[in-house]
Amino acid sequence: MLDISDTSALTSSLSNNVEPSIQIRNLNFHYGEGDLFKQVLFDINLDVFPGQIVILTGPSGSGKTTLLTLIGALRTIQDGSLQVLGQELRGLSQKKLVQIRKSIGFIFQAHNLFYSLTARQNVMMSTDLYPHAAGNVAPASVAADILGKLGLGERVDYKPHALSGGQKQRVAIARALVNRPKLILADEPTAALDKKSGRDVVTLMQKMAKEENITILMVTHDNRILDVADRIINLVDGNLESDNVVNDSVTSDSRTFML
Repeated sequence: MLDISDTSALTSSLSNNVEPSIQIRNLNFHYGEGDLFKQVLFDINLDVFPGQIVILTGPSGSGKTTLLTLIGALRTIQDGSLQVLGQELRGLSQKKLVQIRKSIGFIFQAHNLFYSLTARQNVMMSTDLYPHAAGNVAPASVAADILGKLGLGERVDYKPHALSGGQKQRVAIARALVNRPKLILADEPTAALDKKSGRDVVTLMQKMAKEENITILMVTHDNRILDVADRIINLVDGNLESDNVVNDSVTSDSRTFML
């Protein structure tokens, strides 16, 4: 675990160099009220910087998905501060929250594909929503290219009913990655994939993170992909228990820490 003896001095030093993609301070979250009150996140403090791949682990029910959805501006911030891509989410209007989501690629456990559309057309749904992301390249070509990188080059014109569960998940992953978002939030992205397909997915994500300075925060129980992480954070009973730097280049860069 990265030993930080003076976090205030380090925070000041880092702020002069690079702004974190995710900055969390004293974040708490609960469900229900009265007799149904249940707190699921306790005083979370965390910084994640551009180009980092951070894997979030922990037992089921520890608050991982709740934290991911808060960072993704899919839930209302109740207590504390949460900044994403330089914008404080607490108190933000729905219109501005929608704008922030446009810069985030979401990968959920459920693929949520449109069954009337082909794999290519499902991916193009993202490029149609954000046409500026593709630049001057035709959206159909961009969609086919990323599907090819995920091993689906021969199935771009297949509809979901003709695809396996793992193939459908890769289409959903392609849809999340196609616009080169600044931040990718992934909830068990390789759970439905075999070893090779899972490796193809995380290799592409790792390449994008390093070459395009994209931040990736991934919840997973898949020990096969832990080696792509720069940091592995363990969340237990709503508390951040550890923050381990596993990439030596990150340690030497001194850009990551948990307060």
